[in-house]
Amino acid sequence: MKKLVVLSFITILFAACGNNAEEKAALKIQLAQEALQAGNYSEAKIQLDSIKILYPKAVDARRKAIRVFKEVEKEEQEQTIAYLDSMLIVKQHAFDSIKGRFVLEKDPEYQQIGNYFYPTQVVEKNLHRSFLRFQVSERGEMVMTSIYCGPSNIHHIAIKVIAPDGSFAETPASKDSYETTDMNEKIEKADYKLGEDGNVIGFIYFNREKNLKVEYLGGRKYSTTMSADDRKALTAVYELTQILSSIEQIKSEQKEAHVKLEFVNRKLQETTPPTEEE
Repeated sequence: MKKLVVLSFITILFAACGNNAEEKAALKIQLAQEALQAGNYSEAKIQLDSIKILYPKAVDARRKAIRVFKEVEKEEQEQTIAYLDSMLIVKQHAFDSIKGRFVLEKDPEYQQIGNYFYPTQVVEKNLHRSFLRFQVSERGEMVMTSIYCGPSNIHHIAIKVIAPDGSFAETPASKDSYETTDMNEKIEKADYKLGEDGNVIGFIYFNREKNLKVEYLGGRKYSTTMSADDRKALTAVYELTQILSSIEQIKSEQKEAHVKLEFVNRKLQETTPPTEEE
């Protein structure tokens, strides 16, 4: 008889503890929902995460917490999408306001993506000239090209840009270069993508108001001076690059956010409790 009383007491005690855990976990859920309504998603997640740590046996509360957590993620992604949509409008407006200053070269027959040039650097205006040319694709990928024209080859594969104070920046060897001959004129070109250019593009932009010397590095020594128009072209294309690359980044983040939102909505449907009719 005494054993029966003791077992009954223990059963009641555990039941009371379980109910107490459910009540405390329910309070955590309430705090999480209040944080959600206030737009404090991080706090809401902290409250929900603490339930499975503090009250692992509060099964009903943990089940509800999972659904509330998905609701937090849903609102979080919706807010992210709204923010990205507004940022895209801003960046698109910035692009629309300056794109008329550039020339878009694109052949629809073989090019899916065109390239923007500053008007002074289009090919037809720069025949037989050694200079640095700058372009940016419609997706915001900037490329600097070192062009050499002369009576004999110098076989250059890199360049070095030097400021009046002696500071300089130098590209690594180009991953895309070629040489050709046109009517006894030797023509060499080497491309350097932004980010793979040894920071030469950034160096020129920082020193855009100064006279800069360009040394072609290869088989034979050759150097020239950047014209004011070429430095202006670099400045314009570099700033256009920042806008176009931002637009591409925003679009990428939008796509990712929509995928996450679709996933969360699907999970919410799976965790929706059945109705009384069901």
